[in-house]
Amino acid sequence: METLVEGAVAEALRDRGGEAIRLYAAACAERMAPLFIGLRAGAQGREADLDFYAESVRDLWHADRPLADVAEGVRQLERFPELQPNEEGITDVADTYAFFAALCLRYALLAHGSGNADDAVSCGHAALTSMGMLDQNVAGAGFLAEEQRLQSLSLSGDASGLWDASITAGRERFRAVVGRLPR
Repeated sequence: METLVEGAVAEALRDRGGEAIRLYAAACAERMAPLFIGLRAGAQGREADLDFYAESVRDLWHADRPLADVAEGVRQLERFPELQPNEEGITDVADTYAFFAALCLRYALLAHGSGNADDAVSCGHAALTSMGMLDQNVAGAGFLAEEQRLQSLSLSGDASGLWDASITAGRERFRAVVGRLPR
C-alpha cells in the first residue's frame, strides 16, 4: 500500500519503536479528535461514543507505557457507525471527516498497544488523507503540509510542545470543516 507518510517519518518510527510510536499516534489522534467530537456532539445516542473517543485520546498521551486492553477498545471503536460498511459510501462532509477521525483513532490504539510502526504509519496516513481532502475543498488551505510538519515534529520527543501544536491544529481543522457544512 502506498502511503502519504513521509519515508523519513516511517523509517524513524521503525527505528525508534515503542515510545516514539506511541507519541506519534497520540499526536495524530489528538489533531483528529475535534473532527469526531465536534461533528458528533449532540447526536442522539452517541454520548458513550463521544466519551470513549475523548478518553481514548487522553489515554494515548501516556506514551511511556502501553494501554491496557487495547483489543477491547478497538472492538468498541469498530462498532461505531462511522466504521461500519455502507453500500452508499460516505458522501456527507461531516460523515467523511468523522470517518477519518475514527479510523485514525483505531490505528492509534493499535499502534499504542502493539508498538507496531506499520499501525502508526496507517494512523498518520488516515490523518494525511483527510487533510489532503480538506485542502482540495478549502481554497488556499495548507492542512496537508501542516500535518506533514507536525508528524515530523512528533519525532522530536517533546510531548508538551507537540500536544499544544496538536490541539491548535485540531481546532483549525474543525473550524475549516464546519465552514464546509451546509447551513
